[in-house]
Amino acid sequence: MGWLFGVLAGGFIALQGVANARIGAAIGTWQAATLTQFTGFVAAALLLTVARDRRINALARVKPYYLAGGAFAAIIIFGNVTAIHRIGMTLAVSLVLIAQLALTFLAESNGWFGAKKRRMRWPQAVGIALMAVGAAIVKG
Repeated sequence: MGWLFGVLAGGFIALQGVANARIGAAIGTWQAATLTQFTGFVAAALLLTVARDRRINALARVKPYYLAGGAFAAIIIFGNVTAIHRIGMTLAVSLVLIAQLALTFLAESNGWFGAKKRRMRWPQAVGIALMAVGAAIVKG
C-alpha cells in the first residue's frame, strides 16, 4: 500500500502543480497558494468527517514546531507555481524531487523531526546525482 499511495501522491503533486500554476497566472501566486490551502483544508475536513476519526483530541500532544508543516505548504505552493512559470513543469518537478530526496536524506541522517536515523550510503548519493544529471538532460 505504501508504494501505491506514494505513486498516487506523486501523480497528484504533479497535477496540483499544473493547476496551481494556471490559478496563479489568473489571480496571482500567493492568491493561488491561499486558495489551494483553503480548498485542501475543506477537502481534508470533509474526509475527516467521513472517516469519523476521533483522534483530533491528540492534537494537544503534537510538538508545536511540527505544526509548521502547514506553513511549509504555502512556501511549497509558491515555489512550485513560480518554478513552473519560469522553467516549465518538467524541469520544475525534477528539481523539486531532487531537493525532496536530498533534504530527506539529510533529515534522516540527523534524525530530524523524530525520524529514525539512517546513514546515507554511496548508492543513495549516486541516485540523487543521477537524478540531477537527468534534470540537466531534461533542461536540454
